[in-house]
Amino acid sequence: MHKVKVYITLRESVLDPQGAAVQQSLHSLTYNEVSDVRVGKYIELTIEDTDRDLDQLVKEMCEKLLANTVIEAYRYDVEEVITQ
Repeated sequence: MHKVKVYITLRESVLDPQGAAVQQSLHSLTYNEVSDVRVGKYIELTIEDTDRDLDQLVKEMCEKLLANTVIEAYRYDVEEVITQ
């Protein structure tokens, strides 16, 4: 079994109005050291052992459903879950 952590963010070339609003709010709370904020999504998947290639499987899920690849970029980390 594997735990896959998927991180999805807007591409750098895409304006992030939600990130800008968060940055402005942080500045109004005197956190002026924050120079940029990008808001994204975090998705955690638990995938049972399979004969299919895990990287290919996760990429397909991201590109078909989880991320809008026109405006979003994604990356993921895979951890093996040890069951006892």
